[in-house]
Amino acid sequence: MRETPMDRREFIRRCTRAGLSVTAASTLAFLFYDRKAPAMDMGGSPAIRLPDYCLATMKNRLCIARATDRAAAVRQAFAALGGMQAFVKPGERVLLKVNAAFASPPALGATSHPDLVAAVVRLCKEAGAARVTVTDNPINDPATCFALSGIDAAARKAGAEVIVPRDSFFTRFSVKGGRLIQDWPVLLAPLLDADRVIGLAPVKDHHRSGASMTLKNWYGLLGGRRNIFHQDVHSLIGELAVMIRPTVVVLDGIESMLTNGPTGGSLSDLKPTGTLIVSTDPVAADAVGTTLLGRQATDLPFLVKAQKAGAGTIDYRSLDLKEIKVI
Repeated sequence: MRETPMDRREFIRRCTRAGLSVTAASTLAFLFYDRKAPAMDMGGSPAIRLPDYCLATMKNRLCIARATDRAAAVRQAFAALGGMQAFVKPGERVLLKVNAAFASPPALGATSHPDLVAAVVRLCKEAGAARVTVTDNPINDPATCFALSGIDAAARKAGAEVIVPRDSFFTRFSVKGGRLIQDWPVLLAPLLDADRVIGLAPVKDHHRSGASMTLKNWYGLLGGRRNIFHQDVHSLIGELAVMIRPTVVVLDGIESMLTNGPTGGSLSDLKPTGTLIVSTDPVAADAVGTTLLGRQATDLPFLVKAQKAGAGTIDYRSLDLKEIKVI
């Protein structure tokens, strides 16, 4: 078809509009670009080493408590393992790493339940802890997440200090032998100021890793643009399992988020599963948690990687296992 002058003018107009669209898109990309991350100039040395918070006398311990009340379940589960005094000695400083990732109310199950947080704080205090601190580096605004999740009020009322992350609390860190966590900002200040570390996490479905439990909970210690690790999330969780050797972990499966994790958003995403797990082996704890999600531990590559790295065992029944029913 022969080109007409009108066709040429239309062509020019279209090119002009396309050019403007590209310019607008480029401008928006610049405006929304995260200038703060990845924050790799935060000082410190990658040679820093974290303490091993494990207790040699309490290795390979696991209690599975069947219950509906979190406070009663965690108290009786620790009692079955010798009491909190077996894990926390008088005068020690205890850090509770909770999951406060989202600005979500506790009823939706996306964060550590405030009743559980308060109960563990009280147990630590009763064991003689000099100080109990609670922290996480949430995805959303930290202060809002701690407030809406109910964790802030519950922890403070029980006698703990809540540490809301600041830039100065992060230090560049490298996991020995790791490939991903290299010279990366990590929330080290609370960890280096603790004698014992306890992880508290809910059982949740996760659209990328398959599940979010005690090992995935350590993801909240990372700063910077940590979303880039989603491309290899299983390897990342495997490295976190080596990075943090906690004293004990508490996995909350009183209710489990079976779908739409990790954020959820509806009560229909949750199912009462009536189980709370306390263990000195996070891999074993998560292996139990997978059963509440209707899966097997070998379905989750990060558990296989963590076991291979020596962080624990998937065969949780090989541990010193206690199973109790909480009345």
